[in-house]
Amino acid sequence: MSNFDVLSFGETMAMLVADETGDLADVNQFHKRIAGADSNVAIGLSRLGFQVAWLSRVGADSLGRFVVGTLEKEGLDCRHVAVDPAHPTGFQLKSRTDDGSDPQVEYFRRGSAASHLSVDSIALPLLAARHLHATGIVPALSVTARAMSFELMCRMREAGRSLSFDPNLRPSLWSNEATMIREINRHAALAHWVLPGLGEGRLLTGFDDPADIAAFYLELGAEAVVIKLGPDGAYYRTALDQGFIAGVPVARVVDTVGAGDGFAVGLISALLEGRDITEAVRRANWIGSRAVQSRGDMEGLPTRDELSAEFETAIGEQARSHTGQR
Repeated sequence: MSNFDVLSFGETMAMLVADETGDLADVNQFHKRIAGADSNVAIGLSRLGFQVAWLSRVGADSLGRFVVGTLEKEGLDCRHVAVDPAHPTGFQLKSRTDDGSDPQVEYFRRGSAASHLSVDSIALPLLAARHLHATGIVPALSVTARAMSFELMCRMREAGRSLSFDPNLRPSLWSNEATMIREINRHAALAHWVLPGLGEGRLLTGFDDPADIAAFYLELGAEAVVIKLGPDGAYYRTALDQGFIAGVPVARVVDTVGAGDGFAVGLISALLEGRDITEAVRRANWIGSRAVQSRGDMEGLPTRDELSAEFETAIGEQARSHTGQR
């Protein structure tokens, strides 16, 4: 039996982040980090003490070595990250913002090593992991990556594992919107927990109301649907319950990138621990709010000690503010 709690897969890119504000064309100095929604979630779960396996490909280049080295320092098991001698590691440029606005991001990932993931990339030992987290990014990378993503989700579902799915739409990577909607919903139908943003849910289902969006995915086979509402919190729905959980107030937004990944970390970690859905959404809201207060895609993701020390305090203060207590 595998020692892995979670299997996650996708593309981790190298990221050059501007050290000064302004248009990327005018920036002269950058520093190097990593980026990727799938690996952000993997890192967040690792920081909370879960044993996480990472499945990917990188180029036989310095950026690939940097990516793998950084992931290993975060505790991810990278034995199943293939090194591709023919295709490069993807990377991106990211601007610096100091006013809470979304940063400018330019991607250089077409034809990357990770886009050459395929069904052949699936290693049998990985299928014994307890849980699989997937997003809609990998299916957008290439036809072969899409086939791998769907096959992996099918095999994990058949093996009785739990699956979570975040649509994480990347329209620019798809040939057309209709294909994106069809393929994303085909993947979502395999997941137990589906985590769209409100805008994503409206595009993917054609419904406006969160309750109707959630019902769409419950009918496809999901056990729980949690819809991210940004600073307003989240709406959840299962076969037996539904409701809104208010967001955690934030005094100053530093960097919005990675908030949804932090939300996924909170929800998945709590559900894997056997917490009920309302507590899981509260933790998800809190980690998402923490993420936007830190510069960087995954720098704000908490350790287990930070979660224990800060989460209960933050939730208690929020509860008192809603009841008018001081």
